[in-house]
Amino acid sequence: MRIVAGELGGRRIAAARGGAVRPTTDRLREAVFSILGDVTGLEFLDLFAGTGAVALEAISRGAVAATLVDTDVATAAANAGALGAGDRCHIVREDAIRFLRRDRGRYDIVYCDPPYRLARRLASDLGQLLPDRIRPGGRVIVESAAEDPIELPLPLLDSRRYGGTAIRIHGSAR
Repeated sequence: MRIVAGELGGRRIAAARGGAVRPTTDRLREAVFSILGDVTGLEFLDLFAGTGAVALEAISRGAVAATLVDTDVATAAANAGALGAGDRCHIVREDAIRFLRRDRGRYDIVYCDPPYRLARRLASDLGQLLPDRIRPGGRVIVESAAEDPIELPLPLLDSRRYGGTAIRIHGSAR
């Protein structure tokens, strides 16, 4: 795995060991950031961060800060440190839903990539909690299995399919 573009473009990042993490591929990250456009100066929240690849891609492309949330953040923290991006990354070891209930921060972009097997169970909580975590004009990107996309009560701006993966981009309700 590598960072696709930006100041850290081409640098390698570690993948988590074992099958518990399904990292967002380089190709998919490239497609998502192509859709998003310029992220310079924006604050990014990466829920279910895994390796941290998506948040680190955002940092590489100019995001001012990224919060990475997962129950196991060892690989994400190691990757942020190895890339020299640790000062722009806030690493949170916590369940994503618990974090959303506790955190009062608002973000310009929220990337949400729950384990596909848990997506349907988490959809209701995500739908209830995510609208209050994005700034006006912000976006929520949800990665899920193509055959079972997560529905959110936010305006759908774009929906794409990449093989077995669905990417749905929602805008803020306000």
